[in-house]
Amino acid sequence: MEVLYRSTRNAEETATASQAILKGLANEGGLFVPDEIPEMDVSLEALADMSYQEVAYEVMSRMLTDFTEDELKACISGAYDTNFDTDLIAPVKYHHGAFILELFHGKTIAFKDMALSILPYLLTTAAKKNNIDKEIVILTATSGDTGKAALAGFADVPGTRIAVFYPKNGVSPIQEKQMVTEKGKNTFVAGITGNFDDAQTGVKKMFADKELNKYLDEKGFQFSSANSINIGRLVPQMVYYVYAYSRLVKAGTISAGDEINVVVPTGNFGNILAAYYASLMGLPIKKFICASNENKVLYDFFTTGEYDRNREFILTTSPSMDILISSNLERLIYRIAGNDAEKNTELMKSLNETGKYEITDEMKKNLYQFYGNFADSEEVSEIIRKMYDEDGYIIDTHTAVAVSVYDKYKVDTQDETPTVIASTASPYKFTRSVMTAIDKTMEAKGDFELVDELEKLSQVRIPRAVEEIRTAPVVHDTVCEKEEMEAVVKKFLGI
Repeated sequence: MEVLYRSTRNAEETATASQAILKGLANEGGLFVPDEIPEMDVSLEALADMSYQEVAYEVMSRMLTDFTEDELKACISGAYDTNFDTDLIAPVKYHHGAFILELFHGKTIAFKDMALSILPYLLTTAAKKNNIDKEIVILTATSGDTGKAALAGFADVPGTRIAVFYPKNGVSPIQEKQMVTEKGKNTFVAGITGNFDDAQTGVKKMFADKELNKYLDEKGFQFSSANSINIGRLVPQMVYYVYAYSRLVKAGTISAGDEINVVVPTGNFGNILAAYYASLMGLPIKKFICASNENKVLYDFFTTGEYDRNREFILTTSPSMDILISSNLERLIYRIAGNDAEKNTELMKSLNETGKYEITDEMKKNLYQFYGNFADSEEVSEIIRKMYDEDGYIIDTHTAVAVSVYDKYKVDTQDETPTVIASTASPYKFTRSVMTAIDKTMEAKGDFELVDELEKLSQVRIPRAVEEIRTAPVVHDTVCEKEEMEAVVKKFLGI
C-alpha cells in the first residue's frame, strides 16, 4: 500500500514520502501527515529476533513507501553504524522500577542522533528520486540538541548546506560548544538574542515566505528542514519504540501483545508523537505519559484542553524542553479533529493571532491515552541524586523530568504496567546541573573539570563527542537579532 502525505492545513496538498522529506514544511505553514498509518504486518515475536537495523527497515518501509528496498536499506546501514558506541544502538536498562531506553549512544550523545543520522541519507536519496538539481539548504532552529545532531549529519554532505539558529543564552555550555566548534565547510551556526520559540518562528517564517523561496530558486537553492516538523525526522523516531518493545519481549519481561506505557520528556512534541504513530501501526501502548518542565504548556493542555503560550518563558536545567510552541502537537490536533484541515487551520490561526486555542469536548475524548504532568528543577535535582544513590546510575536533566513525572503518574493511577522511559541525552551534555544535583560542592568547578568528575562517579567513559570539543577552536561566532535571521542566511549563501 502506498502511503501519501497530506498538509495539516490544506487537504488538497499531497506529497509522496520523498517529496515530503525534501520539502520539510508544507505550504501555509502546514505539516505533512500520513493519510493513513499502515498496520505492522510482521509479528512482535519476529521483531524480537531482529537487530536495530532490521527493525528500522520493517517500520520505515511501511511509512516511506516510495523508497525502494535497496534505497532504504542503504540509508539504514549508512546511518546506524560505527557512529554509535554500541551495536545495540538503543540499549534498554532497568532502573527505578522502569525500563530506561538509552537514546544517546550516537555521535552527539542525544536522541536526535537516532533520526538525524539517517535524515541526510533519506534527503539526498529523495533529491535523486525527484531529479532535484538545486542545492538543498537545511534551515533549523534548535533548543540545544537538534542543532549539533543536524550539523554532524549534514557536515560536508555534497549538494547540501545547513544553517542552525539557537537561543544564545538558552542552551548548556557543552551544547553550545558542540555547535560553535563544528568544522563542516557547508555549515553555519548563529545564536539569536531570543528564545527557542523566536528561533523556530523565524525559521517557519522563511519557509512560508513565497518571495524569498522564489529568490532562492532563482539562485539555485531550495529550503528543507532537519527539525521534527520534517516527516523524515519523525518516521525514524517510531523505530526505537518498536525496538524497545521487541527487547522486552526478547528478554521475556513481557509477552508479545502485552501493553506497555511510554514516558517521554517533551518539548516540541515530536518524540512522543512518534510513539503515538508507532501505536497506530499496532505497537501495544496503553498510556503516553507526557513529561514537561516548568514550561508546562503541554501539561496545561492535557489537563484543560486549552493550549496557551501567553506565559513567562522559563530557563530551566532541562533547556531542550524550554519551549512554549510545540510544533508537532499540530499533527495530533489534526488527527483528533478527524483529519480536518479546516478545523486545524482555524485553531493554528488562533494560536498565531491570540497565542492560544481550545479544542472541543469531542476532540478531548480522543486524548484518553495521554497523561501530562511536570517536574520543576528542584524535583529534577532530587531524582538525579536519588537514582545515583539507589544504584549508581546517572541520568541527565531531561530524563530526570521524565522519571519524576513517572513517579507522579504511579501515585495518581497505581498503574503497574511495564513502562519504557525515553532517556533523551547523556548526562555528559548537562554536567553542571547533573553533578551539582549529586554534590553541591561541585558548583565551583569548571565545565570540563565536571566532565572528569562525572567519569569518576559514573564509571562511564567520557564520550568522544565531549573529548573532541575540550580544546576545539570556535568556528562560528555569529550572534544576531531574531529579525536579522533572513539576512544572515542570505549572507551565508552568498546571495
